Amino acid sequence: MADPQSYRPTDIPKLPGVYRFYDATDTVIYVGKAINLKNRLSNYFQGNLAEKTYRMVHQAVRVDWTIVDTEVEALQLEFSWIKQYAPQYNVQFRDDKSYPYLAITNKEEFPRVFITRKSKRPGISYFGPFTHTWALRSTFDVVLKTFPIRSCTTSNFERAKRTKRQCLLGDIGKCAAPCVEWISKEDHKALSDRLVKFMSNGNTDIVPTLRAEMELASSREEFERASKIRDSIDAIERAQESAEAALPENLTADIVAIHHDGAHAAGSIFIVRGGAIKGSRSWIVDQSKSLEGDDEMGALFYSIYSQSAPTDIPAEILINELPLDATALESWLSGLRGAPVTLKVPQRGEKVEILATVKRNAQYSLIQFLSKRANDAAVSGSALAEIAEQLELAELPLRIECFDISNIQGTSMVASMVVFEDGQPKKSDYRRFSIADDAGFDDTRAMAHVITRRFKRYLDEKDIDVVEAAVQGAQRPKFAYPPQLVVVDGGKPQVNAAAKALRELGITNVALCGLAKRLEEVWLPNNSEPIIFPRHSEALYLLQKVRDEAHRFAINFHRSKRSKIMLESLLDEVDGLGEVRRKSLLTHFGSVTALKKATSEELAAVPGIGIKMAKTIMEQVNNQGVALNIDMQSGEILDA
Repeated sequence: MADPQSYRPTDIPKLPGVYRFYDATDTVIYVGKAINLKNRLSNYFQGNLAEKTYRMVHQAVRVDWTIVDTEVEALQLEFSWIKQYAPQYNVQFRDDKSYPYLAITNKEEFPRVFITRKSKRPGISYFGPFTHTWALRSTFDVVLKTFPIRSCTTSNFERAKRTKRQCLLGDIGKCAAPCVEWISKEDHKALSDRLVKFMSNGNTDIVPTLRAEMELASSREEFERASKIRDSIDAIERAQESAEAALPENLTADIVAIHHDGAHAAGSIFIVRGGAIKGSRSWIVDQSKSLEGDDEMGALFYSIYSQSAPTDIPAEILINELPLDATALESWLSGLRGAPVTLKVPQRGEKVEILATVKRNAQYSLIQFLSKRANDAAVSGSALAEIAEQLELAELPLRIECFDISNIQGTSMVASMVVFEDGQPKKSDYRRFSIADDAGFDDTRAMAHVITRRFKRYLDEKDIDVVEAAVQGAQRPKFAYPPQLVVVDGGKPQVNAAAKALRELGITNVALCGLAKRLEEVWLPNNSEPIIFPRHSEALYLLQKVRDEAHRFAINFHRSKRSKIMLESLLDEVDGLGEVRRKSLLTHFGSVTALKKATSEELAAVPGIGIKMAKTIMEQVNNQGVALNIDMQSGEILDA
């Protein structure tokens, strides 16, 4: 890895611009922009960098920049280079779906309507996207019944003109058959314009017009025509019902929200026109590869609008959080639209409610994405095969056990063991270990201690007949199965400590590695250099997933243990509270947080606690500044 000081640039201009970091293969790994290049770039070569920023600047070997005139130009150039280079450390929302649109060729002599998934072209009006193909097919059927413009290809249309014979769609009333002059060119164009208006504005204008036509036909005793118009109105209103929400009829806006969840985030958009939801769409981003503090909302906006036609961009976009470069984004969007665009974060009312719905939509999209990825047997299989290859294992690691230590300055120390089989978590085999505070362990010795405890149990239980134990009603052995691979959360010291523990127990058939958080390096016992997995490999993703799950499980246990200790400490200081009543309170509430939220009536309801003692406890608790909120990364208690 390169030393950032070896390529630290000098004479950086104090001007707006865009910069690029390159790795040893001359690949762009990060693109950024700045109003002041000198100030921004200097930050990358200081100490105390965040984890992923540290990783990026040590992977890079050089940096260059391009000066521009304005912040908007910097934003545009940044978007262009991110699209061109796809840098691994930039936020990039991806949509693995190809959504269908309803399209109308309004520039043709005889406009046609069709369904497409292709890129947008000039001269064609697009409506959507539709997240469900069946919904689009239903809409398409209603459209052809209500606005029977042609939907055939140009070759079929020309063939019908030559033969003077309409197709089946004309016979069943789903086409006005301009090919055989059942309708004039002018009337067909008017029908097409009416369809565009309907798709753009909903039934606000079209339904009253159709009702007037129906009444006119009825008054002329053209009952068959009146009946067809009535059916069209019913079909339109049913189609609109599926897209309606409790929204103001005059609301025309795009509603965009982001949901964050650990190493991933999802963004969703609802396209609202005339109070009706005309379409929705979601994107996913893997945050584990992007730098801390990058503008996710800006990246999402680029994914949404970079290929949009001016008519696709509304005057108002509602969002759940402001992007870092809100002003520049507004200017960029206004340029694309050719008219002003405003970004707003609503604070109350119906717009806040619909934003919450959009965010839930993003959350569900993320859950589906992660579930699909996690359950993909092919992905899991290839990841296990790659792990076996990289670590030179004799067999696939079908059972992986991962260990993590959590503590606060050596106190309240706990350890976790999580189990993955066939690449999937097996939560029934998860185990937790308490470590006595007076043992005097640091993280390294604690890791060796826990490994020893786990595999001593394996040696004791490996010869137990599980079936016979079940028949006799004996307790099922918990540690009788050895893993093919043990993963420890940590680097070289933790790995070597775990290896020593296994060696002292005579365990030789279990592979071992460590995954260090800082640079995501994989360490093997007694190796001087780590193994670097490809950043986009499924093997690394699986190891990260296993490590992160062990960390989560350890932190939750640590929080519980620490909370109980703090509650015991607090209750010890309450005057007149004996051991029996302390145990009752511990059993009932379990933590200081739960105790602090309790009312005096809830406290008095605990056996042995009267209203007088309840008030004494509340006064004592309120006078204590006990912190309970624990940082999930460091294990540090932050606040109450």
